[in-house]
Amino acid sequence: MSDEILVHHCAPTLAGLKTANMFMSDFDDSQSLRCEICRLNRILGRKGLRVIPLKAENGKALIYIFRPERLRRDLRRREAERVLRECGYNCKGMGSCLSHLRQRLGESGEFPHEIGLFLGYPPEDVCGFIQHRKCIMTGFWKVYSDAKGAEKKFRQYRKCMEVYKSRHAAGCPLEKLAVAS
Repeated sequence: MSDEILVHHCAPTLAGLKTANMFMSDFDDSQSLRCEICRLNRILGRKGLRVIPLKAENGKALIYIFRPERLRRDLRRREAERVLRECGYNCKGMGSCLSHLRQRLGESGEFPHEIGLFLGYPPEDVCGFIQHRKCIMTGFWKVYSDAKGAEKKFRQYRKCMEVYKSRHAAGCPLEKLAVAS
């Protein structure tokens, strides 16, 4: 996987604006995937980021890049814990929640609805999605509660992606684009 793909899909997380992003990447074999994940963790780990494969099969991997401290905080929110418990998670910590998410992804060809909590989406919006309510706007996620706040975040994310893609295309390496947390 190229750094260009990572910047394209994960700029808001690299910049510290967002808890996490994920993207699909091709891989030749499990050894090359492990080596690439290790390379990224060496580069990004110093900045407080972590990269893991959530699912890998048939030459495609779902790569998850996240800020562990922010994810821990997000998953401890009362509404997030409630949603996760209702979806069968034991909420004994970030690691067990990530393990359960991996299991859920492995059991189904679809994304579990609670995955938004792992991406830093507001719990109210994840609940609205799970309950199949009518959303009030769509952007980086479907919004059910705070349209004004979501639109502000969407503008930040779009600007960040534009700046990061431009800087990376101009030769700025991944380790300089990633902001320390």
